[in-house]
Amino acid sequence: MIERDTPPDRYRNPFLANAMVELNMIDTIGSGIKRMFRIQRDRNFPMPDYDLDEEGVVRVTIPGRLIDERYTRMLIERKDLTLMDVIALDKVQKGRPVTREERDVLREKKLIEGRSPNLYVSASVAAETDMRADYIRKRSFDKAYFKDMVVAYLQTYHEARWPEIEGLLLDKVSDALNEDQRRHFIKDLLQEMRIEGTITTVGRTRGAKWVLASRTSNDA
Repeated sequence: MIERDTPPDRYRNPFLANAMVELNMIDTIGSGIKRMFRIQRDRNFPMPDYDLDEEGVVRVTIPGRLIDERYTRMLIERKDLTLMDVIALDKVQKGRPVTREERDVLREKKLIEGRSPNLYVSASVAAETDMRADYIRKRSFDKAYFKDMVVAYLQTYHEARWPEIEGLLLDKVSDALNEDQRRHFIKDLLQEMRIEGTITTVGRTRGAKWVLASRTSNDA
């Protein structure tokens, strides 16, 4: 489906497929699967995983977290990679086997290192430039995840002091950053959410608490 980008030759349940088309519930151009892979690539995330082990059942998992930061850095720097390159590189970061053809292409493009079957994503891109500041600047795709965590915490507990938010997020921020940089990332994230009107502070100095802005409006 990814290579052809066309509808399947047949559907297992033509009656159901035709009914869903009539109700505008599905498309018929065959681009949905490929679109999922493209979206993940654009977000610099791992590729979707399809589980076909159970006959008659298809399960798909769409990862929303980083697995190997070298993979993410490679996608950030190498916008020339084809979707098939990225899918093969994703197999390597997940420790899954690749075909000889995939391995040769990845080696030719200097995307992987090691000897089969112990291949890993090349770190050469990270070595070419200091990626830490650039990485945090470009990882806006991750901010939504952290913001959602803060909102969910405040929805549950209504308020949070800095140590509580730091404890919630600190170990989840990229290891590509040192501890001070991770703390700065969290502070910048909170300030950004405050400017956006999502959260606000109650009190000052060390006793200040973060709350949802909508909660203070309702209290008023």
